[in-house]
Amino acid sequence: MEEKIGVFICSGYGIAEALDIDALCTVATSEFSVPFCEVVETCEGPGLDSINEKIQAEGLTKVVIGGISPRRYADNAFPEGVIVEPVGLREQVVWPLPPDDEDTQMAAEDYLRMYIAKVKGMEPLEPFQPEEEINRDILVVGGGVAGMTAAIEASEAGYVVRLVESSEALGGWLAKQHKSIPTKTPFQDLEDTGVETLIGQVEGSDRIHVYTSARTSEIIGAPGLFDVTLASTGNGKPEGEVVDEFKVGAIIQATGWKPNDPRKDLPYGDLDDVVLNVDLEAMVKDTGKILRPSDGKEVKSIAFLQCGGCTNKKHHSYCSSICCMTSLKQAMYLREADEEAKAFIFYEFMRTPGLYEDFYRKAQDDPGVFLTRGDVAEVSKNGNGGLKVTAKDTMVGEEIEVEVDLVVLAAGMIPNAADGEAIRLLEDAKVTVVEGDSEAKKEAAAKTIEELGRHEGTEILNLGYRQGPDLPSLEYGFPDSHFICFPYESRRTGIYPTGAAREPMDGLGSKEDATGAALKAIQCVEMTSRGEAVHPRAGDKSYPDFMMSRCTKCKRCTEECPFGVLNEEKDGTPLLQATRCRRCGTCMGACPERIISFKDFSVNIVNEMIKAVEVPEEWDEKPRILVLACENDAVPALDSLGQNGLKGNPWIRVIPIRCLGSVNIVWVTQAMSQGFDGVILLGCKYGDDYQCHFIKGSELASVREKNVREKLEQMAMDVERVELHQLQIDEYGKLPEIFEKFDELIEDIGYNPFKGM
Repeated sequence: MEEKIGVFICSGYGIAEALDIDALCTVATSEFSVPFCEVVETCEGPGLDSINEKIQAEGLTKVVIGGISPRRYADNAFPEGVIVEPVGLREQVVWPLPPDDEDTQMAAEDYLRMYIAKVKGMEPLEPFQPEEEINRDILVVGGGVAGMTAAIEASEAGYVVRLVESSEALGGWLAKQHKSIPTKTPFQDLEDTGVETLIGQVEGSDRIHVYTSARTSEIIGAPGLFDVTLASTGNGKPEGEVVDEFKVGAIIQATGWKPNDPRKDLPYGDLDDVVLNVDLEAMVKDTGKILRPSDGKEVKSIAFLQCGGCTNKKHHSYCSSICCMTSLKQAMYLREADEEAKAFIFYEFMRTPGLYEDFYRKAQDDPGVFLTRGDVAEVSKNGNGGLKVTAKDTMVGEEIEVEVDLVVLAAGMIPNAADGEAIRLLEDAKVTVVEGDSEAKKEAAAKTIEELGRHEGTEILNLGYRQGPDLPSLEYGFPDSHFICFPYESRRTGIYPTGAAREPMDGLGSKEDATGAALKAIQCVEMTSRGEAVHPRAGDKSYPDFMMSRCTKCKRCTEECPFGVLNEEKDGTPLLQATRCRRCGTCMGACPERIISFKDFSVNIVNEMIKAVEVPEEWDEKPRILVLACENDAVPALDSLGQNGLKGNPWIRVIPIRCLGSVNIVWVTQAMSQGFDGVILLGCKYGDDYQCHFIKGSELASVREKNVREKLEQMAMDVERVELHQLQIDEYGKLPEIFEKFDELIEDIGYNPFKGM
């Protein structure tokens, strides 16, 4: 179809009162020779229906609507196959700037120019469709409460599930428990675990294929196209033998946890009658009794030491969620077996969230359960076959000594997960030690091996990713997820950690968590089958195109991609796995040769938007400041500026971008060459308290800032002309001060010397 561009200018929302609408149409028709420009009273509701009808009637293929923010439109608001770019004249111009003002009019006209230039460079999106058919089956790795729940939920939604468990039987830790903490009102009485019911549901489903004594020995490919190889873990078959090979569309990692054992760090850790909470649970499960390991006598008194009985935070510095409630539960085991028995619980903090507080109250009301806050200083033999526990800094302000038959340590939860990126670094270092081209590199690699050696042989998923065989890990070894916006999303698209492998949680929490992970896996295979991206650009049908003839194999795109989208040939040539892509554009920002582009977002498209701005001469004393704004937090914050009655800045021109990670240095140099006086990079916060939607876009931008400064120095420009700011969506109130201070800076250092050249 022949290209035909149309422009609609909305006169509602105070736009006509603040701007010269006819002048805006003249920009479109005279400067850009747009064949169609029409003024409409509104661009919502019936007005939008009228616009869509006119688009069809006029045969428009590309459309710019100057009116309300693009964030106000639904994804399916416009006709299929037509490129439509709304320009937020209301939010970006009319609301934050004074009406009927020369500078306000100039801003509106520039935004119209920018978006007409943008649609001129855009091409219709063609969803990625691989040669192979997308597979909709779901792989669940781990057969505990989370894995079984995820399998059941996905199967009941109509999906085929492959459930893989490394041990001989399903059930995980749930099957090793005697009783469960209460999960329903009145939240006071212990319950059966319900594990047999779950196992029965799994084994009774004709959509769930169960593999026990098996592990994933290799997973290659991408969402919708994963090729999985299972190998035997032994138990009747030769270990490592291939059990099965199949395809799946998405993966749920429900590999659970293992107990931390602090005894090696404790001066009393080698005493026979100091055991872990998991040991006590197994004892009661197997025998129905609590017996002292040293002599087999029935236990009449227990001291429960919370947080593992260790004050050294290095050994386990996070709360494991279930330890306090497990100790309360096991105290009830003791009391139910013998009403004369005594349980002493020493804690720093008791954590029984929500309605579990009722469970805690029941224990408090039990005359045979003694709870006190205090540090256990010593555990020693008492000479009568038992143990003496000495605690200090107690609530009564005195040192306490109690004699008991058994001491139980609340062992924390360590995730059954591997750090894929650390394993990759370790593997690369081993190669460098042998093949390195300098002694310095070999020495650095040897140091890496020493630091990361603990990761050797810890692989679980065995992914065929250049970035490593498992998900990356956070500080405590848990597979990372975007804990604020969409907690199941890991840095490997289509792979969703859940249950205690994702974060410490109890059985009830694991069931709820697994249901969410199953829904995410279903969403992934369905969106992938339509050629669409998953979160955060859900539904995006674009994907990166690589002009490989100009690739220099610098590996920056491979190394900087947050999601492991690119594998590599042995010579470093990037291999695109398109269905892994989240469409952030980080690879585009990384590439020095600018060979990566999207049909609707590219280096050239943004360059043309920058060039479309009319930059006044120096004597006009009207500076121009380019703001490259992250679409996830910065653009909504800018929209909120005027909406909340705050003053904007007439000198700024905002170009929304997918992520600060997508910023290519050429945009900064183009802006400077064009005569812009400064550039502000405005993105999400990153770190522990807030997260970039694309994991590390803002962080990468801060690293690349050094390259920007070097480029400005080469151009004989002041490096202060580029600033990086991070803010979260609700911090729009900071924007006026940011813009005002930058404006003052430009005034101090002077206008861009390239103006008018």
